[in-house]
Amino acid sequence: MTALLTASALAAELAGPRPPVLLDVRYVPGGPPGRPAYAEGHLPGAVYVDMDTELAAPVGPGTGRHPLPAPEVFGAAMRRAGVTADRPVVTYDGGLGWAAARAWWLLRWAGHPDVRVLDGGLPAWDGPLTKDLPEPAEGDFAPVPGSLPTLDADAAAELARRGALLDARAGERYRGEVEPLDPVAGHIPGALSAPTTATVTDRGTFRPAAELAAHFAALGVTPGTEVGVYCGSGVSAAHELLALAEAGIDAALYPGSWSEWTADPARPVATGPEAG
Repeated sequence: MTALLTASALAAELAGPRPPVLLDVRYVPGGPPGRPAYAEGHLPGAVYVDMDTELAAPVGPGTGRHPLPAPEVFGAAMRRAGVTADRPVVTYDGGLGWAAARAWWLLRWAGHPDVRVLDGGLPAWDGPLTKDLPEPAEGDFAPVPGSLPTLDADAAAELARRGALLDARAGERYRGEVEPLDPVAGHIPGALSAPTTATVTDRGTFRPAAELAAHFAALGVTPGTEVGVYCGSGVSAAHELLALAEAGIDAALYPGSWSEWTADPARPVATGPEAG
């Protein structure tokens, strides 16, 4: 079953008897906070959720730039937004898809059974926007982490040797040609370059499931392959995990990703176009 929702399908659900909880998780890496944009206009009923304070834990020594949030912090944010265990949730962002996928992944990881993403984000929405701030009833969602698999640094390194570890960053960062955010350029030895940009159309929507399956098959990744994904800080990797899920492929997230990997100078680094 797809985790993606078109704008027209979302509009129909919002007009129905059991509308989903809407989460606005607009976020621009290195850019301005999403809350002012939310205040200027959002989908009716949508509650803003902050990437840095509610979908990630504070950065600490040796961590990546977006550690997984503490379950109690994440749970409180979701309950504030009106999330309950038995009501569908739809996430959306400004169109890049990374933040919406991060919220989707976190909710699924924490045990919520029904979470989807507005395909194409806010730019795909052709319905009304509002500046009204909703006051949802307090939800009852209690996170139970572990419903989706994760990797630590050692497990990611091992998976790169025996399975498929996908690097979701831009190809030039994987090759070590540039590194705008982290102290070392390159990739985890054995990882495969798989930029998230290859999984979307020029409109910012996900490519059809059959195309995604063919794309990953060309990397040697098919259903049954043991797969892990990392990026810079565990955000765009969630987008890649959503693309894999649409292709029928289960995969694990390395939440610490490259920012955690390079925080330890003893960890090996590879450069160039060839994995390893």
